[in-house]
Amino acid sequence: MALPAVVKGRLSLPVIGSPMFIVSGPELVIAQCKAGIVGSFPALNARPAELLEEWLKRITTELDDYRAKHPEKPVAPFAVNQIVHHSNDRLMHDMEVCVKYKVPIVITSLRAPNEVVQAVHSYGGIVLHDVINIRHAKKALEAGVDGLILVCAGAGGHAGTLSPFALVSEIREFFDGPIALSGSITRGNQVLAAQAMGADFAYIGTRFIATQEANAVPEYKQMLVDTAANDIVYSSLFTGVHGNYLKPSIAQAGLDPDNLPEADKSTMSFGSGGSSKSKAWRDIWGAGQGVGSIHDVPTVADLVARMKREYDAARAELLGSAAAQAAE
Repeated sequence: MALPAVVKGRLSLPVIGSPMFIVSGPELVIAQCKAGIVGSFPALNARPAELLEEWLKRITTELDDYRAKHPEKPVAPFAVNQIVHHSNDRLMHDMEVCVKYKVPIVITSLRAPNEVVQAVHSYGGIVLHDVINIRHAKKALEAGVDGLILVCAGAGGHAGTLSPFALVSEIREFFDGPIALSGSITRGNQVLAAQAMGADFAYIGTRFIATQEANAVPEYKQMLVDTAANDIVYSSLFTGVHGNYLKPSIAQAGLDPDNLPEADKSTMSFGSGGSSKSKAWRDIWGAGQGVGSIHDVPTVADLVARMKREYDAARAELLGSAAAQAAE
């Protein structure tokens, strides 16, 4: 499995920080890239639309300056997430800005991104598309994407229901390109496990909400520290698409998290935070089932360094075990 040229030699850890509505902004992205993992944000986080160019200018300038001053450090490329759906009336505008700044990686969501792929390939960028099943994966590959993001059971926000073992195995039967795996990954040894399973990258969101640079209110970050897997509820009520959310935040919004109705799909919304009544993302907070492993709110640099130690220790242990077995 060959890694895309855009990331070769530029990562301290094979991790992509997933784009999170409201939470992911320039501060988080820049910190992630400086730490040696891919940082990303949804284009729709930049509001109004004109703000997107300001963000891209700031991110590219700061990363270029940091790379020049620290040539010995791996500085990762960044990514912008585009929602390919009729509800996103900014897609054309936002893609024009991404092309202008030659965004290295574009992450697409929802529909096969035919119109996006050509634009990104025109300047040498790559497109990764997130999927929850085989049908979506094949449609994305037909559209010409460069890699797939597998959003499996337990991931935060809009998540699928398939086991990562099942989805990775089936996709590897027909696709040998880059795969990022999402679903309850919070530690470095789990990043190695994702690779052992057949993925190239871990795709991590929830763990980075509980960092100093994330654009989340302190109460949200503390709730991640205080909760565990049984505090996650899977519901379509808030945006029309099933996702994982923190039960305490649903209760704070005056709803019963154990008795939620199904969504009215006529009100589906992917970039505005749902209806004004539901207040998804702003008041009802997304999170994955890995919250039970979150116990602090460090800086991104400290978190990635910790994950790197965990990754290296797990890898050394596996290599040591393999060597010992070979010597027997």
